[in-house]
Amino acid sequence: MSDLPKAALFDMDGTLLDSEKLWDIAMGDLAVDLGIEMTHELRESTLGNSMNDALTKVFAAASVPVDDRDYPGRGAWLRDRVSTLFTAGIPWMSGAREALDMIAAQGIPLALVTNTERVLTEQALDTIGRDRFAATVCGDEVPVGKPAPDPYLRAAHLLGVDAADCLAFEDSPTGTQAATAAGCAAIVVPSAAPVPAGPRRTIRRSLLGLTLAEVAAAFNGTMGHREDLR
Repeated sequence: MSDLPKAALFDMDGTLLDSEKLWDIAMGDLAVDLGIEMTHELRESTLGNSMNDALTKVFAAASVPVDDRDYPGRGAWLRDRVSTLFTAGIPWMSGAREALDMIAAQGIPLALVTNTERVLTEQALDTIGRDRFAATVCGDEVPVGKPAPDPYLRAAHLLGVDAADCLAFEDSPTGTQAATAAGCAAIVVPSAAPVPAGPRRTIRRSLLGLTLAEVAAAFNGTMGHREDLR
């Protein structure tokens, strides 16, 4: 198909892997350790965030004074907790593996674009498969993580294409904002928080049953808001 994107850029947590549930456990444990409960609203606000942005929101909810916020220490604690949870295995999101295979079969290069730090991403790639991607971009490898466009712009640059010629796959408001700010069209499967409709955003309930015709329609902005899909 000539109207397919030149590259496909995939988020990881909640898009390819059902790992947000594991982050839920770790973030809940962090909140308890700081003396608060991880409410639905607080957890939703941290979805897709960089490590520092997520920690900032939890610190603020726990009323930790700015000068007492131990970003390196708490970041290491959270990283170790998630790593332990990852070790037990990370399930795929429904239809995600098939979507990767279908797009790759067209000769379209794939990139992984995540706010997760490199050390945890490498662990998750044991499940996804490193050889699927021509490039991987992690949250600790760009000046500013999602919702800034930096991760998506870097991925497009590494693939040698313009971001406007790419189709992103996302699950969170934060990640979707980053993708569209970079100029990408996006297929969005909200995992735990609603994502507002917008230009060049196609909302699906799942990646299950995704077709090449739908990929082309999403890239060209002719599909729109499709909550009727799986």
